[in-house]
Amino acid sequence: MTRPHEQVYTRLKVSQIHGVGVFAILDIPRGTYVFEGDTSEIVWYDEKDLDLPHQPDSVQKLYEDFCILKTEKGRRKLGCPANFNNMNSSWYVNYSDKPNLAFDEENGFYTLRDIQEGEELTVDYDTYSENS
Repeated sequence: MTRPHEQVYTRLKVSQIHGVGVFAILDIPRGTYVFEGDTSEIVWYDEKDLDLPHQPDSVQKLYEDFCILKTEKGRRKLGCPANFNNMNSSWYVNYSDKPNLAFDEENGFYTLRDIQEGEELTVDYDTYSENS
């Protein structure tokens, strides 16, 4: 039987960087995939199909704050949770130009170095998402 806390390394807390951030609740070794067990997937949408200019500012802000932007064959695509109500803590990792995480499209976020309990986890968004 797998218990709910197994392979859980993080929790959400108020961040000194921005709003809410992801913090280590245990020491995390280098090379660890920190959100293993997460069964949600990123869903990709053509930006034009979302009709964002006609959505309320608050809805547009959800996409701006939480989605991954890629351009494929000249079309802008947004990678989002299937539903914003399904966001897990990985969606709250804050940006840093000196990150302690990297992102692997197949397996998710992994640590670039040992991380100490209490340390905020960060990633360089530009390594996997285009500027908006």
